[in-house]
Amino acid sequence: MTRRAYVHRLSTRGPDDIAALEAMIEAGQIDARGIVAILGKTEGNGCVNDFTRGFASSTLKAMLGRHLPKADAEAVCIVMSGGTEGGLSPHITIFESRQVDAAPEPGALAIGRARTPDMPFEHLGRIEQVDLVAASVRAAMQDAGIIDPAAVHFAQIKCPLLTLERVAQVEGRGLGTATREPLKSMSLSRAASSLGIAVALGEVDRAQLSNDSIAKDWSLYSSRASASAGVELIDHEIVILGEAPGWSGPLRIAHTVMNDQIDVDPVREALAGLGLAGGGQLAREKRRRLVALLAKADAGVSGQLRGHRHTMLDDSDIASTRHARGFVAGALAGVVGHAELYVSGGAEHQGPDGGGPVAVIVDAGASA
Repeated sequence: MTRRAYVHRLSTRGPDDIAALEAMIEAGQIDARGIVAILGKTEGNGCVNDFTRGFASSTLKAMLGRHLPKADAEAVCIVMSGGTEGGLSPHITIFESRQVDAAPEPGALAIGRARTPDMPFEHLGRIEQVDLVAASVRAAMQDAGIIDPAAVHFAQIKCPLLTLERVAQVEGRGLGTATREPLKSMSLSRAASSLGIAVALGEVDRAQLSNDSIAKDWSLYSSRASASAGVELIDHEIVILGEAPGWSGPLRIAHTVMNDQIDVDPVREALAGLGLAGGGQLAREKRRRLVALLAKADAGVSGQLRGHRHTMLDDSDIASTRHARGFVAGALAGVVGHAELYVSGGAEHQGPDGGGPVAVIVDAGASA
């Protein structure tokens, strides 16, 4: 017996649209007992007050509760990323694992998950959050059976943020938080979480880090981290995608890094390495073999893109993460031929400044 990963990408009509997923569960096309995680894009603003994330999460949890025991339903990692600017299409991606009677296949997609304990809010954006995340990333790797950190291709984390109420709780205990600004706390939480991933994967030496490194030293980053912050949780949900012994099936994964928002050639190379080579946009017959594309987007701190000024950081009406999501999603959609992509804004310590990691999952068994 081996484990086999299944990945299902389903379009949604709104944050509470679980009809297609529930229909597949009831038809036996998805085994609810095997659902490891659900990642999704919701059409909110992606900022502190984006309650589409919580709305989608609570709807999914309620649906899972109709098909699973309470503890099993609560174990499913639900990572909703708000913001579908530009042509980004709202959708959910279900990651499922089943026991099958098949021989192990080298390179088959492996999936693992873990959750941290609830985090004291005074630790957000500080070295304690880095250490908390690093420990749980290692636990998620163990869950997937991944021994070598190099076999991890993508580490997705959902991390908490600060609200004024949460800040007041900390200050009521005579302590302080890394910031009192809720929007700034999203950036700090993503930053510390991403450095935790980098430490766990051996990309950054823990001895190099201090509170002064977080969201300041952009030379430190993970090439495989993806962090999304939200108000809907106070712990961290971690999903690991990679390769491990004891897995089978046709799904394969590769990762790369965009060095800036229009650096799409590395993505083409990653696709080509999985059999989807092409000089232009993916042809229709190849496009349907692309199961998922996961990416980070960021405006960077320079205010320039290849020597030309941009205004993403100067806009007082729209957060730069919203600009970056729409911009990068457009660049990637032009490569793969559709915009049902998981593009998350805010890439602090996730790839080089202004760039971001990208992972592609391809069905190698589908006929071209």
